[in-house]
Amino acid sequence: MNRTYTNHILTLSSSATNRLITAKDHASVQINVAKVDSDGKIIPGEFETFALCGYIRAMGEADGAFNRLARSHGLVKRV
Repeated sequence: MNRTYTNHILTLSSSATNRLITAKDHASVQINVAKVDSDGKIIPGEFETFALCGYIRAMGEADGAFNRLARSHGLVKRV
């Protein structure tokens, strides 16, 4: 029997700063924002994913970073 072992390492980086989110960053969050149609109803299975590292959250910049990301992806018009 021939067995092969592979390691899959997934790295996650912050959407706002492109910093790597390490396993020790327990303050980081990943947020899925649902896409909606013109009537304001959720489109099933359609969403944008944003990851914010603990550094941004600790500096108190998470709200501003999230608003900038949502605006740049066309999820909100004005903030």
